[in-house]
Amino acid sequence: MTLRIATQLQYAGNPRDAADQVGALERAGLDSVWVAEAYGFDSPTLMGYLAAKTETVKIGSAILNIFSRTPGALLQTAAGLDNVSGGRAILGLGASGPQVIEGFHGVPYAKPLGRTREVVEIIRAGLRREPLQSDGIFQLPLDKEHGAVTGLGKPLKLLTRPERSSIPIWIAALGPKNVEHTAEYADGWIPHLFHPEKAADVWGESLAAGAAKRPADLGPLQVMAGGMLAFGEGPETKALLDLARPLFALYVGGMGAKGRNFYNDVAKAYGYEEEAEKIQDLYLEGKKDEAAALVPTEWLEAANLVGPESYVKERLAAFEAAGVTDINVIPASDDPVATVARLRDLIG
Repeated sequence: MTLRIATQLQYAGNPRDAADQVGALERAGLDSVWVAEAYGFDSPTLMGYLAAKTETVKIGSAILNIFSRTPGALLQTAAGLDNVSGGRAILGLGASGPQVIEGFHGVPYAKPLGRTREVVEIIRAGLRREPLQSDGIFQLPLDKEHGAVTGLGKPLKLLTRPERSSIPIWIAALGPKNVEHTAEYADGWIPHLFHPEKAADVWGESLAAGAAKRPADLGPLQVMAGGMLAFGEGPETKALLDLARPLFALYVGGMGAKGRNFYNDVAKAYGYEEEAEKIQDLYLEGKKDEAAALVPTEWLEAANLVGPESYVKERLAAFEAAGVTDINVIPASDDPVATVARLRDLIG
């Protein structure tokens, strides 16, 4: 196997405690650590802290949304993190969803596809220290409609020299068109709640269409997906999988209103139409435990790596066969470092 090992910074309250453990995971064989943002602590602050605590592990955002920061601000963040980490930054971007963008940031959730592409183009140009210009959504320099007078704003380039002139940009995408665009111009793809055996049916055409337009100099699309990791047998295995139910229910049931929940759409595309409807209804009614109980066990088993070593190895092979290059694991054990080390030995 050639899979790289990734993990997401997990914390309940104080992220410093979790960040302080990443160094030990790095020594155990971890290749990258990713920091979520959603509407909790901001990701860049924690990523900078991780850069000071680690030496070789790559540090990625998973994800920074493309609505609450300007392209220039995202450029500054990427360049700054790459500098303090010595060239270990990965910029994970995504459109997020209406609930977070409108409900937390107070920004209209408009034109996510065009906005994502334009943000990526501007950031890449900025890292090459080209003046930030755009005639699309952002209108750089601004015109009257966007709050300034054309001609008065001179396009500026990044003041400081970045560590690298190109930083990998990964995109979290689920919708068919968004996945197609990701396969066309992003360095990597981050699909959430990934089912390896069903992925080709859901996204195969989109990935192929995007790959057909992909510039050769980008290289192959990298893909990060995975879930809970635990080695064990017997009843404790089912008990561990049950721990993942609330997370699946949160996304399928609670991340958006009816008709505006991308994760619910994915569940239906996987073939769980009836369950997705019921999970959303129950979750929106506040019956979260009942919603979690309806998450298909088949999905939990496929999306996570929980069971005997032989089964975990089967799941790794399934993820790799589905195009995954980076297996994103959440160690569910009393000794996460030993669990990651065991996984490293299994992968080779």
